[in-house]
Amino acid sequence: MESLRFKAINDLTTSTNGQGFEGAGRITAIFGENVFTLKTARAFLSDEAYKSLNASVKSGKKIDRTVANQISAGLRQWAESKGVTHFTHWFQPLTGTTAEKHDSFFTIKSDGTPIEQFDGDALIQQEPDASSFPSGGIRATFEARGYTAWDPSSPIFIMDIGTGKTLCIPTIFVSYTGETLDYKAPLLKSLEGLNKAAVEVCSYFDKNVTKVYATLGWEQEYFVVDEALVNSRPDLVMTGRTVFGHAPAKGQQLEDHYFGSIPERVYAFMRDYEQEAYKLGIPLRTRHNEVAPSQFEAAPIFEEVSVAVDHNLLCMDIMDRVARRHKLRALLHEKPFAGINGNGKHNNWSMATDTGVNLLAPGKTPKTNLMFLTFFVNTIKAVYDYSDILRASIASAGNDHRLGANEAPPAIISVFIGQYLTKVLEDIKQRVGAKFDEQDEAILKLDLHRSIPELMLDNTDRNRTSPFAFTGNKFEFRAVGSAANCANAMTALNTIIAETLKKFKKEVDALVDKGEKKEIAIMHVIREYIVSSEKVLFEGDGYSDEWQKEAEKRGLPNVKTTPLALDALVTDKAKKLFEENNVLNHVELEARHEIELEKYIKKVQIEARIMGELCTSHILPSAVKYQNKLIENIKGLKEIGVKESGYASQKKIVEKISEHISQISEMVSKMIEARKICNAMDDTRTKAIAYCSQVKEPFFDGIRYHVDKLELLVDDSEWLLPKYREILFLR
Repeated sequence: MESLRFKAINDLTTSTNGQGFEGAGRITAIFGENVFTLKTARAFLSDEAYKSLNASVKSGKKIDRTVANQISAGLRQWAESKGVTHFTHWFQPLTGTTAEKHDSFFTIKSDGTPIEQFDGDALIQQEPDASSFPSGGIRATFEARGYTAWDPSSPIFIMDIGTGKTLCIPTIFVSYTGETLDYKAPLLKSLEGLNKAAVEVCSYFDKNVTKVYATLGWEQEYFVVDEALVNSRPDLVMTGRTVFGHAPAKGQQLEDHYFGSIPERVYAFMRDYEQEAYKLGIPLRTRHNEVAPSQFEAAPIFEEVSVAVDHNLLCMDIMDRVARRHKLRALLHEKPFAGINGNGKHNNWSMATDTGVNLLAPGKTPKTNLMFLTFFVNTIKAVYDYSDILRASIASAGNDHRLGANEAPPAIISVFIGQYLTKVLEDIKQRVGAKFDEQDEAILKLDLHRSIPELMLDNTDRNRTSPFAFTGNKFEFRAVGSAANCANAMTALNTIIAETLKKFKKEVDALVDKGEKKEIAIMHVIREYIVSSEKVLFEGDGYSDEWQKEAEKRGLPNVKTTPLALDALVTDKAKKLFEENNVLNHVELEARHEIELEKYIKKVQIEARIMGELCTSHILPSAVKYQNKLIENIKGLKEIGVKESGYASQKKIVEKISEHISQISEMVSKMIEARKICNAMDDTRTKAIAYCSQVKEPFFDGIRYHVDKLELLVDDSEWLLPKYREILFLR
C-alpha cells in the first residue's frame, strides 16, 4: 500500500491549487468594508448614539446603557444589510487563542411571534460558560460564571467564513469575582497607566499634550507548506513542529530564499488572505520571503496597540483558514524545523501624542531633542530594571526552542541603540557629577537630528541579534514568539515604562523643588539613568559565546527555560509593579503564573508522547524492515559464496541501524518512565521544572539524534515520514 508520504508527493505534482485567483482590485475599494467604523456608525446611528460611541472610542468614556439600545439597533441594521444572522462576543482567554460563542438575532416573543432582535444589554455584556477556560485557581471548575464586556476601543467587525457571517464584538473577559481572565483587560489597563505617566512627563515640554498612546507594528513570520505533507507528519499535526527530521543537503545556507520571488501557489494564498484582512481593516503593507525555505512574513502599518493586537490575532486566524482553502498550511510555531530559522513576531513599539509627535523620534530643536532623550533613556532604564519581567512575558515552550537558535536573539535581554546614539549617551554620561551652571545647558543644545542621519536611522545600523533594538523612531522587541498573543509582551512593556516615567517625574520634581532649573534637573536625572542602566546596552553579536560570558560578568540574567523565567511574575517586585499601576493584582499574577506553567507542562508532555508514538509506530518499524532486507541480502550473498568483504558494507549498515534502534528504544522507555514520575508531582512549578530537566533536556535531542541518523541510513522508499527536503521545497 502506498504510504501517506508518497501519496502526498504524488498528489502534489498533479495539483493545480492556487492558480487563477482573482483579486478585488484596489485595496482602498474594500478596506474596512466589514468594520463598523465611526464613519459607518454615522450612517446607522442617531446623533445621541453616535456622540456617545465617538466619546467612548476616543476618550474612553463609559457608554450609557440607555444609549446602548440605540447603538445595538444600528449595529443590527448594518449587520443584517450585509447578511449577518448571528453575533458573538470575541475575546482573548488565557489559552493563547481567541474565543467566541455565537448567538442568533432570532428570538420569539411571548405570543409566539418570531422576531429579529439585538438589545443593548446583549451588546454590552454576556455571560459565557467559563468553566473550561484556564483560571489558574482563581475559581473552582464548578464556578463557571464569567463575563465578557464590550471594549469600544476596538472596532466591531463581521467575520466572513464561507457563506456564514457573524457580527464580532471585541470584549474583555473577567471572572464572577472581577479578576481578569484574558489578555485584553490588562493590556487596556497598562495603556491607561502609560498614558497617565507619559502625559505628566510631556507637560515638561508641551502643555498641550492631553493623551499619549502606544503604537505597535508587528511583523508576523510563518511557514507555508503543503497540507498533505503536513497531514503525513503526526508531529506537525499534534504540536505544530517537527520533532524529528534530518537537515536537507540544501537549507538556507545559500540565502537565496530571502526576499526572493514568491512561489506562485503561495502568492495566490497571500493575495487571498490579504483580501480578507483588508475587509477587516487590517492595514497589511508588506509581504516577502523570509530567510528559511518556505518561510514568509507579513507586516502592517502601525496602529494603536490594542487595535494592533486584535488585528494580529485576526490575521493569524485568517492565515490558517485561507491556507487550508488552498490545500496549504500556515505554520506559526516558533520552531517548526530544526537547523533553519524559526518564526518570530517582532513588536515595533513606540509612543505618540495627541499633538502628532512620536516621542521616540529625535527632534529638530533643543527642546524636542530633550523630550526624545527623556523617553528614550527612560525606556532603556525600564528594560534594565525589569528585564526579568520582559523575559517572562515572552516565555513559552515554543519560544524556548527558538531563543538563542539560528536567528533568534538569546534569552538575555539587552538593548541595541546603534553607534550614533551610543556616542550621544556617552557624551552625556561624562558630565555626570559636574557642577551645574549656565554652561551646563550647552549639552541641551545637542542637534540630534543632524548628529544621527535620517537615512542611517531608517535603513541601516540595525542589530538583528538583539532582543530589544532601537530602529530609528521605535524599539523593536524581537524576542516575542510567532504564536504568542502580542498583548502579553505589550502589557509588560507598557507597565514598566509607566512605572519608570513616574519615578523619573518624581526625581525631576524633587530637584526643581530644590531650586534647580527644569531643563537642568531633567538632564541630571537622564544622566543618572544612563549610568545606572548602561550594563543593558550591547552593540555586538548576541549569538556569540563571548556575549554569554560578558552578560554574566555584567550581572544580566540569562534564563533559558520557561519554568524558571516565569518565576519573575510572582516576585514581590512584580506584584508591586503591576498592582501599583493597576494592571494586575497579586491573585491575577499568581493565576497567570500557574496557567503558563500548566501550558508548558502540557505542551512538553504532548511533544514527548508524539515522539514516543512516532518512534514505535513509524521509525522503528521502517528501520527493522530495511534492516531485515539487508540481512536477507547478506544471507543470499553468503549462500552463493561471496567473500565477507563483498557484504562488509551491508553488515556495517546493519550494525549502525541496530545501534540506533537500541538507543531509541531504550531512551523512549526511559522518557516514558520519567514522564510518569513527573505526572505524579502535585506542585505545578516543580512539575514544570521536572518536565524540562527530566523529560525534555535528557531525551528530546538524544532521541532525535538517533532518529535523524536512521533517516540517512534507511531506504528512502521505506521511510514513512515526509522529509525536510519535501516539506520545505515541494510546492
